[in-house]
Amino acid sequence: MKPFIRIFLFASLVFFISGCETEQPHNYTYASPPDQVTIGTVQRFVKKGMYSYEVIEALGSPNMVTKNAEGCETWVYDKIHSEYETRASDGGLNLIIFGTHSARRTGSSEERTLTIVIHFDLDARVSDFSYRTTSF
Repeated sequence: MKPFIRIFLFASLVFFISGCETEQPHNYTYASPPDQVTIGTVQRFVKKGMYSYEVIEALGSPNMVTKNAEGCETWVYDKIHSEYETRASDGGLNLIIFGTHSARRTGSSEERTLTIVIHFDLDARVSDFSYRTTSF
């Protein structure tokens, strides 16, 4: 067998074998946060007395963390969801008579926000929490 053919077969075999390997999944010790934090998520998972690491398991990392004079933390989550919908309206009469196309675009947008504020005590347990939603 010619050396070129041996090298080609060997390289093909290496590429084939390396392409069949699968990546092992990562083993995390905590549950991954939900893809979309909603009021229902907050109501189901956030409870007074739970530890800060449990809040991170349920909601993910906060957007902002502050401390008061006593050293207690307050976490703020801000979630924003935007949707924009466009509609095209053809000037059908212009298209037929003048051979031009004058499309009008109209649209509507919707923004929703969810702000969650969680207060912790000195033991890193939830002492109080509140949430607010807006839609415009």
